[in-house]
Amino acid sequence: MKIISWNIDSLNAALTSDSARALLSRDVLYTIQAHQADIIAIQETKLSAKGPTKAHIAKLEEIFANYSVFWRSSVEPARKGYAGTMFLVREGLDVTPTAPQIEAPTTMDFEGRLLTLELENLYVTQVYSPNVGDALVRLADRQQWDILYSNYLSELDKTKPVVAVGDFNVAHKEIDLAHPDRNHFSAGFTDEERAGFSNLLDAGFIDSFRHLHGDVEGVYTWWAQRVKTSKINNSGWRIDYALVSERLGDKVIKSEMIDSGTRQDHTPILIELDI
Repeated sequence: MKIISWNIDSLNAALTSDSARALLSRDVLYTIQAHQADIIAIQETKLSAKGPTKAHIAKLEEIFANYSVFWRSSVEPARKGYAGTMFLVREGLDVTPTAPQIEAPTTMDFEGRLLTLELENLYVTQVYSPNVGDALVRLADRQQWDILYSNYLSELDKTKPVVAVGDFNVAHKEIDLAHPDRNHFSAGFTDEERAGFSNLLDAGFIDSFRHLHGDVEGVYTWWAQRVKTSKINNSGWRIDYALVSERLGDKVIKSEMIDSGTRQDHTPILIELDI
């Protein structure tokens, strides 16, 4: 089974705009399509509460023929056109989608951050974890989220093994970002967020990339848009992950990043399992 995950930073723009950045995003979608994955997880869709429009669906069907679409958008009382997740599932694959709520603080349960598929022999779930913000204003809420999310995965794991992919918005170790020395108090690399991720792994899950590649350095999934040379200089962060239940560790064949060319921000990740 092959699964791809990508934080797209606006599906609407990628599908309907002709800006330079949108064209780069659309190129990445075609790159993803070429991998012929069984399941494609997309975060930060930024769609309306009504979900994809007819124009969006038509374009998705053009790029991803023979895939079913499952989506979840941000709804009131959360902000409109914010966050959001989507699954594209290869036709013929029998899945049952759910949009779980985990009793998260503030409006997090309404921001479309979690989407789960139940298959015959496992769960595939995706997450767009909350960013704590430049002033760490959401750090306390994020700590609660991390506990509740870990509990949610653990509950799934009691029934079937789990593959959890997405934008976790945290670089776990110093080797997961280019400049750890200057970022210990930055969103995504605070001690609290890193501890939350460690606790998630301790709950019975494996970071599939590290499982296969060990302590390799200089491999990232995100480069800041605001810094024009961030990708050229590979000044990045690894904040997108594919986690698996411990009992799936020996089933992981690949866990890697997909080249997104010159486009900065997130790059897609791919996991392949012998299932």
